[in-house]
Amino acid sequence: MAEILGAALLVAGSLFCLVAAVGLLRLPDTLIRMHAATKAGTLGAGFILVAEALVSGGLGTFLKVVAVIVFLLLTAPVAAHLLGRAAYHRGIRLYEKTWMDELGGPLTAGDPDEKKSHRHPKRDLK
Repeated sequence: MAEILGAALLVAGSLFCLVAAVGLLRLPDTLIRMHAATKAGTLGAGFILVAEALVSGGLGTFLKVVAVIVFLLLTAPVAAHLLGRAAYHRGIRLYEKTWMDELGGPLTAGDPDEKKSHRHPKRDLK
């Protein structure tokens, strides 16, 4: 029974990792890509690790899996947040359908050719 549940978790984890990889390739800007990679990637890795713990059946493996999952849940959101802030302050362009810039304020609607950057002028890097 543990092998069947482990196989199901392994397939589910692999699918979530696939969704994260496709999100990295297909989503329009850095901030949205990081969201997909962090959420789906962490969930996929967690499912794969739980499948390993179920199939092995050992207490040592279970404790290691719990430690790795806790580490993933604590570090992935923080790393994504810091990378997102660094990319924003480095001057990445936001997706054209972004309507709110939390660090720079609301975005104004205007001529798209006129808008060179989605950010507040004080935040633009030269």
